[in-house]
Amino acid sequence: MAINRREFIGATAAVAGGVFSGNSMAQTKAYPDKPIRIIVPFAPGGGTDFSARVYSTALAERIGQPVIVENKPGAASTIGTNLALKSAADGYTLLVISGSYVVNPSLYKLDYDPVQDITPIIQLTESGYVLAVNAKSPAKNLAELIEMMRAKPGEISYASSGQGGHLQVVTEYMLGLANVKAKHIPYRGTGPGLADLLAGTVDMMFGGTEAIMQHVAAGKLRALAVGTPHRLSAFPDIPTVAEAGVPGYDVVAWHGMIAPKGVPPQIVATLNKHMNEIVHDQALKKKTAHLGVDGFGGTPAQFQKLLRMEVDRYAQVIRDANIKAGA
Repeated sequence: MAINRREFIGATAAVAGGVFSGNSMAQTKAYPDKPIRIIVPFAPGGGTDFSARVYSTALAERIGQPVIVENKPGAASTIGTNLALKSAADGYTLLVISGSYVVNPSLYKLDYDPVQDITPIIQLTESGYVLAVNAKSPAKNLAELIEMMRAKPGEISYASSGQGGHLQVVTEYMLGLANVKAKHIPYRGTGPGLADLLAGTVDMMFGGTEAIMQHVAAGKLRALAVGTPHRLSAFPDIPTVAEAGVPGYDVVAWHGMIAPKGVPPQIVATLNKHMNEIVHDQALKKKTAHLGVDGFGGTPAQFQKLLRMEVDRYAQVIRDANIKAGA
């Protein structure tokens, strides 16, 4: 079930050069000539909101137009997603998405195809989920935690940000590869789950680096592994899940930008060009690197391939683990 994500996406790189060629740019009035709206389908304060606001500020400076971030949370991010994708395909409504976007098709009845009924713009970021335990946990590494789960099937608990959420899915993916069972404790968001991990009420949790690592640095949590295929440059002492005892595990946390289906290619090219330059800007990289979040970039075609791959992969994980949507 393991998939080499980088090879899969990299195979599409040759598409980049000729996708938006031609003289169509000259046939359309200058874009943009009014404010752009970026919808975030989550509440303020989370990783998706953080990425949207960091990059929207930079985009506004480049294009000379306001870029307004609107938070539209609810229904596992489907409310904001539906609002964005049903907007006019004119480049003035964009949507910033994360891993929940590729999980939702397997859990909810959607009235759109998450890969075909969109206009991909760019993958904005790449980061990792860290598997952490309380600092007082007897598990000093992932191998010991797995042995604990084998000794007590279904008794070791893990927290997630909600039933059917991305953190539950990526945790069950690891458990399936390791052939162990654990008890799922869903919370209404990462924060409450993290609070119980800190209190020792639950045994383990995957979380974003921006949420977990501050508590590791404070000595309250122990980071056992990171889900990415390679160690994070910001935290080189944390082994990958694959290194630490679960070969084949490869989960990258990311944020990306999409738009409604049918945005003119010349507008997509303009947005992609600006956002590629922004995500590789060294000043911006310094704002996110210490959190273990890296600007990524690439072509619309590459991002669309990532979406297809992850929709298919997590559909299999959800079936295997019998994961159900939250209430």
